[in-house]
Amino acid sequence: MLKAILHTRPGRQLDTIFTQADLQRLGNTVEVLWGKNEEMPQEAWTQAKKEASILIGIPRYGVGEVDEKAAPHLKAIMEVGGAHPRRELVDYETCFRRNIRVLSCAPAFAKMVAELALGHALAALRNIVEADRRMRQGEEKWGWRGQADICTLYNATVGIIGYGNLARELRLLLAPFNCKLHAYDPWLPDTYLEQQEITPTGLEALLQTCDVSFVLAIPTRENRELLTREKLEQIKPGAVLVLASRSHLVDFNALIELANAGKFRATIDVYPEEPPPPDHPVRSTKNTVLTCHMAGAIDHALYKIGQMVTDDVEAITAGLPPISMQVAQPEFVAKR
Repeated sequence: MLKAILHTRPGRQLDTIFTQADLQRLGNTVEVLWGKNEEMPQEAWTQAKKEASILIGIPRYGVGEVDEKAAPHLKAIMEVGGAHPRRELVDYETCFRRNIRVLSCAPAFAKMVAELALGHALAALRNIVEADRRMRQGEEKWGWRGQADICTLYNATVGIIGYGNLARELRLLLAPFNCKLHAYDPWLPDTYLEQQEITPTGLEALLQTCDVSFVLAIPTRENRELLTREKLEQIKPGAVLVLASRSHLVDFNALIELANAGKFRATIDVYPEEPPPPDHPVRSTKNTVLTCHMAGAIDHALYKIGQMVTDDVEAITAGLPPISMQVAQPEFVAKR
């Protein structure tokens, strides 16, 4: 029986990502080393790694050496946080050389994030949050006066910035609205997007023409503040920008300043500092819908992590490739 180190993220307990059934299934498949709701001492991790074939979870101090001497049996590294580990935490070059798969549970969150992103867009287009505030304060506008600044998602022109896991799930949710879909993703060929019935579009053209733009790209070294102030200023007047993946992709100060000035509407679930300080300007912005990084980490998504991990552990122990988690690719890792 293969051995696996089970080390969850600090603050994410075993029973929040594994059902009892999946924990039992995991224990029937591999010999579980550690598997406690506390951080494994680094010395113990280093020693156990010499026996383990699978590492589940990345300690805050990183995986450490993964060469033939330090981890002779290693076949896979599985992260349970939601993104492939940073390069300082995992020696990707050695993993690729040794055919050690580095796997991410990111797909577990895609449906939940897409659902909230759609909800954000609808809330902004139909002015639901502001209407609620007015109603509670006795300042509501009845009849046509209350409809003046309301738009619909039906037949809208929609832009997607970053066509990955999140975007593919969002596309399914948008289908009933008959939207005209555009996407900007320099990692994908135009023909791939066209096969998805999506129009490949340059970033500036997308911002200038779309009624709603969803920011769904993963953060990389190359796309920090991809949406600069200059680009944000090109957003179609009255349009909606949905920031759902990471604040890394936008000039955040410019975003809230321009939304405050009424240039466009914005919805925000992610922030440069979480939580933002009580006096942060974002808390008092106009034309915005704000939530507290709540898109993905709910029970449905978290238990999906445990299911995906266990499914792929079963596959690996059977001599098969993993099929549930996302495999790190050398070309993409180089951009992280």
